[in-house]
Amino acid sequence: MTTIPDDVTTRYEAVIGLEVHVELATATKMFCACATEFGGEPNSRTCPVCLGLPGSLPVPNRAAIEAAVRLGLALDCDVAPSSRFHRKNYFYPDMPKNYQISQYDVPICSDGRLEVDVDGEPTTVGITRVHMEEDTGKSLHVGGTGRIAGSDHSLIDYNRAGIPLLEIVSEPDIRSAAQARAYLAELRAIVLALGISDAKLEEGSMRCDANVSLRPRDTQAYGTRVEIKNMNSLRSLQRAVDYEIRRHTERLEAGDPVVQETRHWDEDAGATSTLRAKEEVFDYRYFPDPDLVPVEPDAARIEELRVGLPELPAAQRRRLVDDLGIEAEQARTLVGSGLASVLDDASAAGADAPTAAKWLANEITSWCHDQGIEPADAPIEGSALAELLAMVEEGTLSTKLARAALDGVLAGEGSPREVAQARGLEQVSDEGELERLVDEAIASQPEAAEKVRGGNDKAIGALVGAVMKASQGQANPQRVNELLRDRLAN
Repeated sequence: MTTIPDDVTTRYEAVIGLEVHVELATATKMFCACATEFGGEPNSRTCPVCLGLPGSLPVPNRAAIEAAVRLGLALDCDVAPSSRFHRKNYFYPDMPKNYQISQYDVPICSDGRLEVDVDGEPTTVGITRVHMEEDTGKSLHVGGTGRIAGSDHSLIDYNRAGIPLLEIVSEPDIRSAAQARAYLAELRAIVLALGISDAKLEEGSMRCDANVSLRPRDTQAYGTRVEIKNMNSLRSLQRAVDYEIRRHTERLEAGDPVVQETRHWDEDAGATSTLRAKEEVFDYRYFPDPDLVPVEPDAARIEELRVGLPELPAAQRRRLVDDLGIEAEQARTLVGSGLASVLDDASAAGADAPTAAKWLANEITSWCHDQGIEPADAPIEGSALAELLAMVEEGTLSTKLARAALDGVLAGEGSPREVAQARGLEQVSDEGELERLVDEAIASQPEAAEKVRGGNDKAIGALVGAVMKASQGQANPQRVNELLRDRLAN
């Protein structure tokens, strides 16, 4: 793809809407009692209901319905007093019933909004609807690259078929790839705060499709839209949307029409490619599911759910900044990653909040990245972090040794004090031992000592380094400095 001059790209306005699927963390499937736990022998978590066998009757999962209502309330949606399920008919090899139970003309929640912020510029994105449906099974393409093209044969696992999903459809209010990324990040943070899903993009429990079109600036008519399917990271979403904006711009500038279609994003190639011609709503031949009665949530229960909503990410970020003195970017990182609760616990246990925030945003987030786990799953309690920071404050651990102790804590070796003792990490603060090490350093580096005596203060670094090396990094550096200056001043 050629580089497009800025004066060309600014002639067009991107119009972007997102459809996000969230797999709910309920114990059982949407319409039966089969377990939703990940893994297990293929096709071992199925029953006549989720396989759609004749004579089986679905029963809606109350926990899934309440999760939908809670998300709708968090997104400032209206909750429908009565909604209903439809059958969405199409043939997919991983959909054993040949139809999907979904919601069509009356979703459970609609007309909400979500505030996003990109570089300090707030934008309100409308929420068209939040509706309930069930997930499909999973196809495994054997041979070749693992994709269906070039594979020898395919296997189907129906364990995932019937797991409850929420689909959140936005209005086409997003105008850039950066806004699209910010929207998805904020929505994911809300889902995590509600605890209704682990929202792991890489594992498919949260999936995002983007509808992208372009139109000349200062016009209202929509351009031809293209859907990009199943981006599995925030980075992929931003790159894919950016790619489509540039591709549409090139075609429009060349006088070529944009074709309405569904496209696949290839992360390695950094490009989209045609997947299939876009289906229209009428292709699905929706009709009301005759086996399911309307969903009519009790108004009093909805109010209970509203009152019981947790602190939401926007309010959480404001509190961290205004009340705890956390830097805005760190607050965004901690809230978005699910580590804000650890910070709160550490602060309650006596830790200095800004210091704890730095350790969480830097050391612990980095450790999780190296281990390939979500920061929200970091195996550390706020009280343990507070204990670690107290050991630094009291001089038992240097910052460097505290990082080593933290590694042990995260590895499950015990509390910070237990790890520090077991690994021999505690600082040497014994005056006699420190004086011996300082004397040895001065004796071994007489030139550096003379420079310090002659007024070259920087030369003291070589002597401090010698003491730290001899103590294997465990000497208290502040006390070492003090002792060296005392010795060399006489």
